[in-house]
Amino acid sequence: MIEVTPSTPDLPLRVVRYFVAVADHAHFGRAAAVLHVGQPSLSRQIRGLERQLGVRLLDRTPQGSRLSAAGEAFLPRARALLRAADEAVATARAAAGLGSVSIGYMPGLVVTAATRELRRRHPDATVRTVYLGWRRPAEALLDHHVDAVVTRLPFPADRLQVTPLYDEPRVVVVPRDHRLAGRPFVVLEDIADEPLPQVSDLDSACRAFWHLEPRPDGRPAPAGPIMNSLDDTWEFVASGDALAVAAPDHVQTTRSDLTLIPLLGVTPSRVVLATRADDNGRLVAEFRQCAIEHLTPQTR
Repeated sequence: MIEVTPSTPDLPLRVVRYFVAVADHAHFGRAAAVLHVGQPSLSRQIRGLERQLGVRLLDRTPQGSRLSAAGEAFLPRARALLRAADEAVATARAAAGLGSVSIGYMPGLVVTAATRELRRRHPDATVRTVYLGWRRPAEALLDHHVDAVVTRLPFPADRLQVTPLYDEPRVVVVPRDHRLAGRPFVVLEDIADEPLPQVSDLDSACRAFWHLEPRPDGRPAPAGPIMNSLDDTWEFVASGDALAVAAPDHVQTTRSDLTLIPLLGVTPSRVVLATRADDNGRLVAEFRQCAIEHLTPQTR
């Protein structure tokens, strides 16, 4: 039972941002790691927000967390609140001759070299990084949640400017005791009947790319378990429930029970920088140049 705090609460933006992070990651531990806060502290902050609102926003589960009905209703408004706050800060800083920019990035990608260089060039600017999880990059840009996204093709690019950065091969992730483990490479026919993990609400073009669809015989990829994060995927693979098609940088795990096999005969994954097509801001243009110069397969 949530204790109701009387009167309209003054919502702390920091805790609202914490809630959005937990909602995006569907897991308190992973959200805490991204936010650089302790998990117990994060849990206390979320419980405090729930007390302020008088509703339960998140249901804790053995696998992580999921939004309650109230949380589902609150999430888009929480995003809008944070977006309005970011725009207010940017407007004030622009009026004072300063600037700010928000850089989004997706699972398995690192933007540190480019953001560090941008901060060096513009020490008075505010450069914020935002881990987007599985959120669609176009949506994050067009609703002004971020100003630039380092991500992978494919995704809908209407009203966006897309700058290629580098290509990376695709690999198959298998358990070390799998029948394919130890091979120098595999081709699609080798994994045609293997189930692949599913991501809820993933863009159809992105899903087709990573599931290698359409298959030559017209069949869809065999459906595997639903994943909420990359950690879910590696557990599914290690347990023998599915294989995974990924880029090598997706597999940022110390697990010794998995191995990567090059997947031949398929187009590589392309890492790009996406921005709004109508955004001519100086910091966005500068970050684009920093990304081109500093985000490479060797130095990212």
